[in-house]
Amino acid sequence: MTYRRKLLGLAGAAAVAALATGFMTTSALAQEVTLKLHQFLPAQANVPKLILDVWADNVEKDSQGRIKVDRYPSMQLGGRPPELMDQVVDGVADIVWTVVGYTPGRFPSTEVFELPFMMTNARAVSHAYWDMFEKHWKDTDFKDVHILGTWVHGPGMIHSNKPVEKPEDLQGMKIRGGSRSINSLLTELGATPVGMPVPAVSEGLSKGVIDGTTIPWEVTPALKVPELVRNHTEFTGNALYVLTFVLAMNKEKYESLPDDLKKVIDDNSGLEFSVFAGGTQADSDGPARQIAVDLGNNIITLDAEQTAVWKEASQPIYDAWIADMDSKGIDGQALIDEARMLIDKYTE
Repeated sequence: MTYRRKLLGLAGAAAVAALATGFMTTSALAQEVTLKLHQFLPAQANVPKLILDVWADNVEKDSQGRIKVDRYPSMQLGGRPPELMDQVVDGVADIVWTVVGYTPGRFPSTEVFELPFMMTNARAVSHAYWDMFEKHWKDTDFKDVHILGTWVHGPGMIHSNKPVEKPEDLQGMKIRGGSRSINSLLTELGATPVGMPVPAVSEGLSKGVIDGTTIPWEVTPALKVPELVRNHTEFTGNALYVLTFVLAMNKEKYESLPDDLKKVIDDNSGLEFSVFAGGTQADSDGPARQIAVDLGNNIITLDAEQTAVWKEASQPIYDAWIADMDSKGIDGQALIDEARMLIDKYTE
């Protein structure tokens, strides 16, 4: 082989190697990021189907396939619903959807939205919740995670095995409550609050462990509540209660993403997503309520005057919550005033 031919051979080999390296680099850049999304409801329930899947599908589409979101419903990655927040902090899951109240006292300030009769509608309260998260809690209560959305469900109400119209009707009943505030109200009114995650409600009702539950309409079909109890108590104006939710991402996982993929996550998260999530959840109340109507169940709708009696009975819960916040160095009354101002601002 001549020297010239040898050089050309070496140059060709180098070119092939460079081309291969280029392909490898391009392939590495285009490599999928897989995110594990963990939550506690069955995949066919409204929140996974109408909110979480929509978010995940949009992220996958907008990333042009570079992000893949694996969905794990019904606690398929293990653990119990109250452990979800620790799972996302520790990296067991990359993203979790959870009820803030599943860890009572861990995020005390957010409970301002869970106080009795604070809620007007889910879109307004979800908007107010995001505003206060960004102002007060982003770098304090939730500093260990990257929050993608904050929202609440539609009006919380009572579903029970006997009619409940007046506060005293709850005396002696065992009622599943979804948060610290609603459990305090149940105790105040003479009921026995029973703490259990939403998925356990069906078994609790069927076995008589509980006489009723506090949940919004939208989740009742998935839990077969209209078949398990015959009485449903609604309130006029401000709802009995709501729960606060977060969609939270592991902070290190988020920060490890390249800027363009962070932007995909950001563009599908935040205020607009939070209002969409709360509104979508509340929009599912109507079809769920109709199931109970079709079954001939007893739906009790308390008018404004009757609801006012319940509001007055809930005042000790406010007093106790404000005192609890004050003991933690938090101005509870100021949070209530700010939340009410924002809720009124965004209520149409």
